[in-house]
Amino acid sequence: MLRRLAFAGVASAFLLSIPMEGSAQASSLIESALAAAPPSIAQAAAVSDLQGNELRSGTNGWTCYPDIPDTPGTDPMCVDASWAGFVQAWQSQTDPAIDGLGIAYMLNGGSDASNTDPFATEPAEGQDWIDSGPHVMVIVPDAGLLSSLPTDPTNGGPYVMWRGTPYAHVMVPVASGR
Repeated sequence: MLRRLAFAGVASAFLLSIPMEGSAQASSLIESALAAAPPSIAQAAAVSDLQGNELRSGTNGWTCYPDIPDTPGTDPMCVDASWAGFVQAWQSQTDPAIDGLGIAYMLNGGSDASNTDPFATEPAEGQDWIDSGPHVMVIVPDAGLLSSLPTDPTNGGPYVMWRGTPYAHVMVPVASGR
């Protein structure tokens, strides 16, 4: 999500320094990040770079992250507080503490190395990147509730990503655009 962000190996390589607030680099990252969510959420969302450095403060409890440059697609993400904790756990490869429903937006789509390995930074040999298109992601406290959903990202509807891991979540395709 943020996977989905391939944060595991990519985040440390993304920015070598913290962009100065108001700089062209910070402005570009903020613009990228805010494109992930509907304008009603993006307008008051905080923005952090992929290392967790705040680029813009927010007032609505949402945090947006910019595109990951090491993936082939455009994949900024905007997450609620539950997802922010999920992203932190994923980055540190610890089990997330999910205590309620969480929502994340990726309205520009995403590129995933794997639908089964949350820490893959490249597709397995002979496999392609998964182009997930514009979508919303949902986490729930009990991943067992997701057992009836498919895991095939090409099925045309919602599917579970990273089933069988603490990072299982639902990918819900949405119409293109914001």
